[in-house]
Amino acid sequence: MTSADSSTRRRRRVTPRKGDLREQAILDAAEAQLETETLEGMTVESIARGAGITRNALYFYFASKQDVLTALVRRTVGELAEDAESTAAGTTSDPRESILRAMRGVEGSWRRHGRVMRAAVELGAVIPDIGVMWNDTVDRYIAVMSDVLRRAGLPDDGPSSAHEVASALCWMTERNFYRASVQSDTEASLSHVSDVCSGIWLAMLP
Repeated sequence: MTSADSSTRRRRRVTPRKGDLREQAILDAAEAQLETETLEGMTVESIARGAGITRNALYFYFASKQDVLTALVRRTVGELAEDAESTAAGTTSDPRESILRAMRGVEGSWRRHGRVMRAAVELGAVIPDIGVMWNDTVDRYIAVMSDVLRRAGLPDDGPSSAHEVASALCWMTERNFYRASVQSDTEASLSHVSDVCSGIWLAMLP
């Protein structure tokens, strides 16, 4: 087989399938509608219309509006997981810089996908799959930030341990960004929350 044949095969493997592109278009349409519609106001028909397909065509990819929203949350928490891994990769970074980098990443995610993340919080109690995904995402951050705090000198055991502090502060961060997004959802409000939460995280360092 020639190198040209090999290159062609590699390109074919990385080229998205038509079905994948259609699924992404449906999720993009759903995310766009969340900016102007309530969760209750969204319908399968309105999502399909936004994606430029028929309602019946949408059912080929998703069984219900709930399935669309679940897939949309899954896509978004995947991005959050990548941000967490980026923080985890900086094992030699100064803990303060790791905290600030993590907070900038969380702020950026709320800027880009705030409405989806709000939906994840609100739907987590009624759609178990979404609740599990959201809790798993926060748990991932807790694990990463526990390592950061441990490197900063927090102990392994007790109520002031790296894990306990990271758990409390990660959920504090989640709740404050959620409230800011619900109340105003402006860049200024999200930036303010980022600054406040960063200050609290840094104040916990020895």
